[in-house]
Amino acid sequence: MGIRKYKYYFRKPKSEIAKDVLTWLLIAEAVYIAASSPYFVKNLIENYKKWKRYPKKKIYDTFYSLRKQGCLKIERKGPQIYISLTEKGKKKAGMFQIDSLKIKRPKKWDKKWRIVIFDISELKKIHREAFRGKLKELGFHPLQKSVWIHPFDCQAEIELLREFFGLSEKDIRLIVAEDIGDDRKLRRIFNLD
Repeated sequence: MGIRKYKYYFRKPKSEIAKDVLTWLLIAEAVYIAASSPYFVKNLIENYKKWKRYPKKKIYDTFYSLRKQGCLKIERKGPQIYISLTEKGKKKAGMFQIDSLKIKRPKKWDKKWRIVIFDISELKKIHREAFRGKLKELGFHPLQKSVWIHPFDCQAEIELLREFFGLSEKDIRLIVAEDIGDDRKLRRIFNLD
């Protein structure tokens, strides 16, 4: 995949409704709704409070648009209808999760450093550069080219990034350390003094 295609792939969709639909379905994995009513999307909408801020017509249109794009799969199994994300839909929803990642700053630092070490092959150069860019965006500081540090808990965020980019623990490791030697410069960078 070329860099232009890669940048296009990670662009945000224009619709916040699509973002909410995909994110919710990613969390729910698969949704089933009684098919006795032809208004099954309406039933789904009523079960998700966040969507109440959107006009119902726009939500209906978004569902059907996502289905046409190949992001949703709607199947009938007996008296039930199942809505699930396709692989394309999961990738799109995963992009939203990655895009909204943030590392929370606790009220009090636990005096532990989180060190991310990665060795991503040349064959996955685009993933490596995107991962490095995301570390910068999350506030990590580089110690070396493939060694980055952060003072706050970020295990869940690193696991999500590893999974999103299709990398293994061999490719990306997270180390928690209490002592890294003279850390005065890092404490200043992260405003920990």
